[in-house]
Amino acid sequence: MKALVYEGVEVLGYRDVPDAVAEQGEHLIRVEAVGICGSDMHAYLGHDARRPAPLILGHEAAGVVVGGEMDGRRVTVNPLVTCGMCPACASARENLCPDRQIISMPPREGAFAQYIAMPNRNLVTVPDDIPLARAALAEPLAVSWHAVRLALAARHPTDERRALVIGGGAIGLAAALALRAMGVSNVTIVEPNAARRDFLAALGERTVSKAEGQYPVLIDAVGYAATRAAASALASPGGVIAHVGLGEDAGGLDVRRMTLQEITFIGTYTYTAQDFRDTAAAIFDGSLGALDWCLHMPLSEGAAAFAALRQGEVAEPKIILDPWT
Repeated sequence: MKALVYEGVEVLGYRDVPDAVAEQGEHLIRVEAVGICGSDMHAYLGHDARRPAPLILGHEAAGVVVGGEMDGRRVTVNPLVTCGMCPACASARENLCPDRQIISMPPREGAFAQYIAMPNRNLVTVPDDIPLARAALAEPLAVSWHAVRLALAARHPTDERRALVIGGGAIGLAAALALRAMGVSNVTIVEPNAARRDFLAALGERTVSKAEGQYPVLIDAVGYAATRAAASALASPGGVIAHVGLGEDAGGLDVRRMTLQEITFIGTYTYTAQDFRDTAAAIFDGSLGALDWCLHMPLSEGAAAFAALRQGEVAEPKIILDPWT
């Protein structure tokens, strides 16, 4: 099969690799659409030791089951594989499973390929009227759905239903969509890239290049020291910061202010299985909007797609790759 392989810092090769093989309890899936995630970009830049070269990246996938009793079923893929037996899994917090694996990290190759193999419990059936390229957005949307759910659960019920999202990429935009789906209509996105800011504004999002004032709920969808500093300065007393970005490890938080003002900081990672299913359902019933803000490219041009993202030349929040073109 063909795959896009991370071969070294800023080096991707489109080439033949051994065919994916479904093990016991798994299904072989013909990948029809796969998104480029910020974590893929971190790996591409050599910033993620968890993803050593050579490796097939990509974990935002949807496709069609090949063979077996589910042959022909259209599915979107939850890429987080867990044990199903530990206390975290038993309490429906599968994202904290100590034995969790995610495709695009060893030992599981990723979905920048024509086929992948996944356990049955990781598949959600996609209705016939939903394009698979849209269904592939379930994974990044679930990341934001999970972060927003935790943030709103931690906020004081009397707080004004108003939120600031830092970062206008796919996770930031998805957070804005999730916030509105959960009843927070007053949402502002901070995005310094003018082209992306204009693109988001054309979608109807309220955008600014720099935020001012204070907000009861903040979603840091970037995760750099500068964005953490902004979040800790912009959070209102008693406010909540949900930190979902993985830009860099340290720095930025004003811990003294957060302590004196009782600001809650929540680190959020991926999603639970229920979050993933709830997000997929929200995609299918239209609660998250048209989701028509992606740039579509062939997987064979994946290296060019990464280079364009690296240069800041892509206005769209998400690039979806087609492994068959």
